[in-house]
Amino acid sequence: MQSRRNVLKGAAGTAAGIGLGTVGATATAGPARAVGAAPFVNPLVRQRADPHIVRHTDGTYYFTATVPEYDRIVLRRARTLAGLATAEEKVLWRAHESGEMAAHIWAPEIHFVDGAWYIHFAAGSSQDVWAIRPYVLENTHADPFRGTWTEKGRILTRWESFSLDATTFTHRGTRYLAWAQHDPSQDNNTDLYLSAMRNAWTLTGPQVRLSRPELPWETVGFAVNEGPAFLRRGGRVFLTYSASATDANYCMGLLSAPEDADLLDPASWTKSPRPVFASNDGTSQYGPGHNSFTVAEDGKTDVLVYHARQYKEIEGDPLDDPNRHTRVQPFGWAPDGTPDFGIPVADTPT
Repeated sequence: MQSRRNVLKGAAGTAAGIGLGTVGATATAGPARAVGAAPFVNPLVRQRADPHIVRHTDGTYYFTATVPEYDRIVLRRARTLAGLATAEEKVLWRAHESGEMAAHIWAPEIHFVDGAWYIHFAAGSSQDVWAIRPYVLENTHADPFRGTWTEKGRILTRWESFSLDATTFTHRGTRYLAWAQHDPSQDNNTDLYLSAMRNAWTLTGPQVRLSRPELPWETVGFAVNEGPAFLRRGGRVFLTYSASATDANYCMGLLSAPEDADLLDPASWTKSPRPVFASNDGTSQYGPGHNSFTVAEDGKTDVLVYHARQYKEIEGDPLDDPNRHTRVQPFGWAPDGTPDFGIPVADTPT
């Protein structure tokens, strides 16, 4: 497999149009609590990376994630988080046989906005599997397992370059899209960007860079900031993200801003100087990251959703290793108001 580094270093920086898109927010507001042992069986779902779990207004949990074959988008649902482990999995959409959206189907997220369901995902082309761009599917049926998933096309960003991991949220009446993209003028892999949205597949400028991989723990193997996820609590907003190569060096960082700040002003955001969630030899969990957030059945307990491997040594390209498993665990809040994710919990004894 051709390396992402070589592809990105050779990427062309052709300007593209600017658009704007929209979908649902992922935010919780549970009370502060101590982080203890997760009351879940982990791994929750095996061989499902980049997991995204959303709790719908009726209390149903919906789960989607990257499959190891990188060739389809799947969905599960259950009345409980634990129930997702054994829930029936339906294929909603498959990669094209050729052309755009034919390779590297990565990191789907499902959101319900204004009466419709949307899935954001990234995909490459059969002509160039590394020409990865963000795309959107729409389903106007109330039940995402029914109706028709329609391709709304590609989200157009400022550059025609490697871009992925789009997520959407609403804050103070404005919809935003956060995503990762390669800046053709930089000798790195991906930065984090933010834009307001007009609909689920169109951005409206400006498109601003919030973070660039510059710290040592963000640049191991690859210089990466990717996989943003939104969280809001106590007068502050947060974006977690993942950094470095997708092996045991993969870890989570944190950006924070006051909730009344201009989120499109990069100066509003502060980056944590250290990872906030990382590999742990004591629990034998490696490369935790590409997370999302949900809330437990009590409606109060904040839950971190992420993937990790159960071993450190990997033969070949980590992207060819299928064993990034979906995991869930509750988290609390530090006295300074920032999320305290603790450490990746150990596997549940069998």
